[in-house]
Amino acid sequence: MTELRCRKSETLEGDNEEEEKQKEPELETKPPDVEEVSGSSAAAADGSQQKDEGEVKGGQHEQEESSRAQSCVKAKGLSASVFLQRLVRVFFGCLASVACGMLYAVYLSTYHDRKFWFSTRQELEREITFQGGSGVYYYYYKRLIAAPSFERGFYELVVDNRTVSGQTINAVERLSLYPELITSFIYRVTGSQDFVEPIYFYIGAVLGLQAVYVTALFVCSWVMSGTWVAGMLAVAWYVINRADTTKVDHGLPLRDNWALPYFSWQVTALTGFLRNKIGSSTEMFCYLTMSATTFTFLLVWEHSHYVLFIQGFCLFLLDSFDLVPPRKIADIHKVYLSSLFLAYMFQFQNTALLSSPLLSLLIGSVLARYFQQRMKVGPLVARVMKLFLHFYLVFTSGITYSYLVKKLIAVNESDFILKFLEVKFGLNTTTDFVPNFLLCQESFQTPGQDLFLRLMQASVLPFYFLVLTVCLLSALQAIYRRLSGQPLCKTYSLENGGIGEHPEVVYHVFHTMLFGGLALLFDGMKYLWTPYVCMFTAFGVCSPDLWMTVFKWLKLKSIHPVVLSLILSTAVPTIIGFSLWREFSPRVLAELSELQEFYDADTVELMSWIKSQAPVAAVFAGSPQLLGAVKLCSGSAVTSLPVYSDIKLLKRTEDTYQVYAMRSAEDIYKLLTAQKTNYVIIEESICNELTLNKGCRIKDLLDISNGHIVYDKGEIYSFSKYGRFCHEIKMNYSPYTNYFTRVFWNRSYHVYKVNSVISFQY
Repeated sequence: MTELRCRKSETLEGDNEEEEKQKEPELETKPPDVEEVSGSSAAAADGSQQKDEGEVKGGQHEQEESSRAQSCVKAKGLSASVFLQRLVRVFFGCLASVACGMLYAVYLSTYHDRKFWFSTRQELEREITFQGGSGVYYYYYKRLIAAPSFERGFYELVVDNRTVSGQTINAVERLSLYPELITSFIYRVTGSQDFVEPIYFYIGAVLGLQAVYVTALFVCSWVMSGTWVAGMLAVAWYVINRADTTKVDHGLPLRDNWALPYFSWQVTALTGFLRNKIGSSTEMFCYLTMSATTFTFLLVWEHSHYVLFIQGFCLFLLDSFDLVPPRKIADIHKVYLSSLFLAYMFQFQNTALLSSPLLSLLIGSVLARYFQQRMKVGPLVARVMKLFLHFYLVFTSGITYSYLVKKLIAVNESDFILKFLEVKFGLNTTTDFVPNFLLCQESFQTPGQDLFLRLMQASVLPFYFLVLTVCLLSALQAIYRRLSGQPLCKTYSLENGGIGEHPEVVYHVFHTMLFGGLALLFDGMKYLWTPYVCMFTAFGVCSPDLWMTVFKWLKLKSIHPVVLSLILSTAVPTIIGFSLWREFSPRVLAELSELQEFYDADTVELMSWIKSQAPVAAVFAGSPQLLGAVKLCSGSAVTSLPVYSDIKLLKRTEDTYQVYAMRSAEDIYKLLTAQKTNYVIIEESICNELTLNKGCRIKDLLDISNGHIVYDKGEIYSFSKYGRFCHEIKMNYSPYTNYFTRVFWNRSYHVYKVNSVISFQY
């Protein structure tokens, strides 16, 4: 019985093996008969059967090899065709991005020439077109070009005693003159002085960077959406909303115009670096690009570390919600730290970088991560509690570090910036001139409704809110899954419909929301927010993933959602582009055809008099914007500069502005002689300023600071025993004529010489 059972089990196992072998496709061989056959006839039959099986097996192997060869050839051909398609797509995308950048640069150049009649002006008239005090930057570029060597010019800027009266300043550090240093060095090395005027080379460099800016926005939108149609739509919106996306029209040499193109490429490289589906070589390229642009951005703009702090906070949120691998966050932190260190060294040990909020955030993140090594494990409630504790540790550590640094190292700008923010947010009130003067600057005021009306008319704002809502809700879903311990989808496909699971998309959601919140408080922040609104909106309407996410929420079944999302991602941007072309292209072209006339005859007359009549060693006092033009056109020393990040220069500006206050002639004389002033320029536009916002006039700010304000039944009146100096001095009576002598005047300006010897006339 036992033997029979064993024989039977062996037979069943053999049958099972035969069934499994029969299921294998075309690789099976017919098993030999298990039944016993005795004698020589059975052996002969077995031999012939094995021979037949060998022939069949050989034929099958030949068929398999031929089929494999055919499949390999097909796979190679398919991969080659896919590679060729990608190459063609990338080629035309790059060509379109470069073409958009170059066309925008040509457009700006033509518009600049038509606005100022630049090519037909003399050198003095060209230099006056640098508005808003930005001409002082071009003055240093001109000074570097005129120096006998680049080394000598650099030394004269580092030890500069010809700009601010009575002071020797490091102009490179004080005014962030690295753009002028680099541009003048390239101008010398390339031998451009033989065929290009210095002013055209300088303007060409600024406009070329604007082309780089536009190209970066194009590429960023292209990388996120997968189609370069999004890049063209982003550029179209950027150009249409040029008044709210760039400061080129306000002043070419401004630091923003040099720095923001590098920041745009830094954001583009960061976007590519955060992507999950990225090759190692592409990731390394993005990392190196991000490193170079971060350092350059920190180098050329004194406020860049505040912008990078906002970006670092966005990345901190991504890391806290476990949406990005810790390795990538650590690499980005290395970029920040190395860039801060290099910028600190290149900017002559700039102490502002040591106490910067960016460095404080990095140090707080490192310390909190060290104490919370198991923060990203556990159930939902535990992880939320750990997350709040993580936020607390990061910010308390960062604030403590910043406080200690400011106590150990004298940081001049920290106190007045803090007071400015307190007044801005209504936490405190002050009568000090400096914070009130800064609050009255257009960049620090709350934007008006016209900004949002312009964005609505260009159709960018409605689509922006649509894209932001979808991406934000999808990102919140992804954050909830990560906090619940659920992994994100590793294989991304269009059918998944989870646009919020892409780290680069979540980063841009945080980016636009934070900068948008700041743009609601400070009008100047719109130049950091609006360009990325254009880029982000163009990505959204052109992305099939966004439409697929919406259809997945709606559970669309009547039409295949994948097909519909592909159709809408093509049709919607096409309709938008056609409507923009139809409505705004005539306006854009009309700006180039209109011949505008910008000619300030009074300023030209003033500068001509200074160059011809004033002594070379004379020192001039006036408003910072006018002194920038005086410095550029004449090279004379001035009492202050149009730099609003230096508290010492702001204090000197306050003393100079006292000529518009209700002060005695003796007080004004003492203030001006303390700054070694030889000539003071009084502007009619400031002395007789008429605006609806009375509290922001220069004379109102001075009256508040000097205590010359009287409140009566809700009305504000200025009262002092002395008349307003800028009015009284024009009367030409004593004691004003004892201290000052008028030497030049026209409709806009009155120039008075500060008498070195007081003459008492009655």
